[in-house]
Amino acid sequence: MFHVQKKVMILVFVLLAVISTAATLRSVKKYKNLQVLPHDITEKQLDSIMNAYSKALKVNCDFCHKPTKKDIFSITPVADKTDFSLDNEMKENARRMIRMTIDINKKYFYFDSIVRPEYLNVVSCNTCHRGNPFPISE
Repeated sequence: MFHVQKKVMILVFVLLAVISTAATLRSVKKYKNLQVLPHDITEKQLDSIMNAYSKALKVNCDFCHKPTKKDIFSITPVADKTDFSLDNEMKENARRMIRMTIDINKKYFYFDSIVRPEYLNVVSCNTCHRGNPFPISE
């Protein structure tokens, strides 16, 4: 009887260890092809940043993101969806602009070490674009 209880207790401890380890580990790479923004960004933060980009440039998601590639051999019809992980020239330009604003904000406006430089928005898309898809030249 004592050996059975001992085995059950060991099994319980092992299960607790596995469950607690699994609970503390989280998927760091939640998004595919996220190259400039932090990989641990929350969905709420990412949506907020993308909405800010859309408003600053007065564009929709398909300005930088392209539709899902359609498989010609697929039997089921594919709904018109956007594949946010696909790369294209406009997305690469956007990444360069995002890096530029992060660098400017980090170099000149990074006074609060609590806020990560990626989330500073003193200089933003709107600073140069002013509601246009391409920067205004004065």
